[in-house]
Amino acid sequence: MSKSTTITSEEKTSVFTPRFLIALLLMLAGIGWLVFYYVQARGNPLAFPPVEGTPKAVADLGLWNYAIGFGLLMVGLMVAAHPSTPLGRGRGVVVGMLGCFLIGLLWIVTFYFVGQDANIWVMKYLNQWNLLVGIGFMAVGFTFATKWE
Repeated sequence: MSKSTTITSEEKTSVFTPRFLIALLLMLAGIGWLVFYYVQARGNPLAFPPVEGTPKAVADLGLWNYAIGFGLLMVGLMVAAHPSTPLGRGRGVVVGMLGCFLIGLLWIVTFYFVGQDANIWVMKYLNQWNLLVGIGFMAVGFTFATKWE
C-alpha cells in the first residue's frame, strides 16, 4: 500500500476563467476586425468609380488591417493555451495544437492551389502574405505543444 502524497486528484475548475474570457474576446475581436474591414472599411475598389470605405482611418491602414485582425486572433489562441483555460489542459491541448497545425497547413495548401484564381475573400488580397498567415497558425500550434504532457 502506497502512501505517496504526490498523487493528486484532478481538481474541477471553472470553464469561464478570466483568462479564457480574455482569450475569447481577443479571438472574436480579430475575426470581427477582419469582417468589419471587408464589409465596411475596405469599400469596393473594383466598382466604377471606386467606392472608398469608411471610416477613413481604418480604410487607410490597408494591409495592416490583416495584421491587426490575424494578430488579435492568434494572440487570443496563444492566451488560450494557458492551463487555466479549457484548451490549455487535458485533451484541449491536443485539440488546439492539431487544430492550429491543420488550419495552417490547409491555409498554405489552399493558397497554393486556388488562392489567386478563386474568389476566396481573404486570400485573394493577401497574395504571398498568405504564407505568413499559415506559418503563424502553425507557430500558435507550437505554443499548445509546449503545454502537452
